[in-house]
Amino acid sequence: MIQIIDDELLALLRRVDTPTVCNAIEVAQGKRGFQNFTRKTMLTADLNLPPMVGFARTARIAAVAPPKEPPSTIRERRMEYYRHMASGAWPSVTVIEDMDYPDCVGAFWGEVNTTVHAGLGVVGALTNGVMRDLGDLAPGFQVIAGSIGPSHGFVHVLEIGGEVNICGLNVADGDLVHADRHGAVVVPSDVVPRLGQSVAKLLESEKVILGPAREPGFTIERFEEAWRAFEAARV
Repeated sequence: MIQIIDDELLALLRRVDTPTVCNAIEVAQGKRGFQNFTRKTMLTADLNLPPMVGFARTARIAAVAPPKEPPSTIRERRMEYYRHMASGAWPSVTVIEDMDYPDCVGAFWGEVNTTVHAGLGVVGALTNGVMRDLGDLAPGFQVIAGSIGPSHGFVHVLEIGGEVNICGLNVADGDLVHADRHGAVVVPSDVVPRLGQSVAKLLESEKVILGPAREPGFTIERFEEAWRAFEAARV
């Protein structure tokens, strides 16, 4: 695998939450209106893990009905799927669109699959589909999913690579994804080189309003003064 994000930025992104990254993207772009984020509440397998950061390895699955293709075709595509997951830039995140959404029933993510993906070097998974085996997932492997269920149903891989949609978030294979209990965002490629600087600027600007607000004797007059300074700091 090839690492195409430097260690300093990677460490920073693992320390800050996804809302911070979402705001920092707007700081980098110099305007509000960033749109590429999830649009519904998602479920997080392990709240104790740091934010999930990695380059997307995408696929589509289905599970409600048995596959119509020959078993040999399904098996070969499944193995090609794992080859795809083991390739590309590091760190990697598996991003899977369940085509049965919003009526997903088959858990692709459980003890076995998280362990296999972790062994292949994948740091976590983002899906609009189902996860199961909570408490038995691979240690350190995060899953952020649309739902929880008991069965794998007829789950099978339909497509590998390409663009997928996870609860309103469009993700192309190779996109940089940041995700935590709030949901997920895709960092635009042109923003990546200045994202660290934008995060730092955002955090410093927030101190302008948070500091006074936490001090004794905070008043509306003090707020108005602090807010003017806060807005100026974010320009």
